[in-house]
Amino acid sequence: MSPGGDRTEVRVLPAGAHALLVELADGDHAEAFHAELLRRRERGALPGVREIVPGARTVLLDGIGPHEKALHGDGHHERTRDGVRNRDKARESASAARDRLARDLVTWVLPPPRHEVRDAVEIPVVYDGPDLAEVAALWGVGVDEVPGLHSRTAFRVAFCGFAPGFGYLTGLPERLHVPRRTTPRTRVPAGALALAGPYTGVYPRPSPGGWQLIGRMVDPAALWDPGREPAALLGPGTRVRFVASEPVPVSRTEPLR
Repeated sequence: MSPGGDRTEVRVLPAGAHALLVELADGDHAEAFHAELLRRRERGALPGVREIVPGARTVLLDGIGPHEKALHGDGHHERTRDGVRNRDKARESASAARDRLARDLVTWVLPPPRHEVRDAVEIPVVYDGPDLAEVAALWGVGVDEVPGLHSRTAFRVAFCGFAPGFGYLTGLPERLHVPRRTTPRTRVPAGALALAGPYTGVYPRPSPGGWQLIGRMVDPAALWDPGREPAALLGPGTRVRFVASEPVPVSRTEPLR
């Protein structure tokens, strides 16, 4: 399958009794496949799949077949002979549903991806990261040119992972891709704006990390809010634009740290 309608190599692997891991050729194919899954589920043509999780070159389909109650019983009937027999039948049914879907997936011919035209999420950032000079050298530009090159890029969330609220953003041209740091940091602060390979990301919370840090988000708390629906500001498919902001001057009455 391919976004242009031609067939290409795709691997569909079982991931337990109720899930399938679909491996695609690259990120473009994974994005197109994920979009097609969502379209089919919306029109009711993808029954029995509870979770669809995109990755860099994969899409995980989880919860295929009967629900857990059908598989494990209610604790009473499971101890009876009929309960065990019904549980085994439910497991066989789940496995059969998973295998049928696997055979079907490899026959799909995908249309070109159609991106929804939605307003981009604007994220104010200060470009003053500790790796700014190194990134500028890798790009072959002056340090003062990095903010403009980065903020003029139209980004899109390809997938999420690593930590709640962390989106992997694509959009940087290949000439601006940078390697990870040779030695990862043991602690990257929340809100750090970072680059690695083809991706841009913003750390939603303090954590170890090996990406190149070029700036910081003005309000990192907005990335992940469990009290909000959805909790993540950046979900797959979201368009993102970074807005260069000036650092807030430190008041003379505040102690220096």
